Amino acid sequence: MRVLEDEQETLKVGRELAAMLRIGDKIALTGTLGAGKTTLARGILEGLGFDEEVPSPTFAIVQQYEPPETIMPIAHVDLYRIEDPEEIQELGLEDTIAVGAMIVEWPDRLPDIFWNDALKITLEITEEGNRRLTWSTGDAWKDRWPQT
Repeated sequence: MRVLEDEQETLKVGRELAAMLRIGDKIALTGTLGAGKTTLARGILEGLGFDEEVPSPTFAIVQQYEPPETIMPIAHVDLYRIEDPEEIQELGLEDTIAVGAMIVEWPDRLPDIFWNDALKITLEITEEGNRRLTWSTGDAWKDRWPQT
């Protein structure tokens, strides 16, 4: 567990994550509305070299970022509006993972097996108004993401 005091600290954790990313990586971000999922994703994208405003992909569902804007291809995905699992097939997420990495908000819309090798992060708003970050790691992340 890690407590994030403010937005800047959330962005910093995202930049730290960016330095660890590899092709094929999946990061699942879980938390209530306003918990900081998109802020963490912004930090990851900043760490990959993206220096423009990062919109929430709630309406676009998938927002792609590619070189030269970023140092590697990455998709920022928000599955909040997905109601039918069949819709997910049309998004081409498997193709995205083949050439880059993926950050997914509302990952519970995908089957659990999709996340076996992912870094799963949960953000919770505490009574004090900061964020509690907890995680679990798949095999692909065990040697990269700090376990303490």
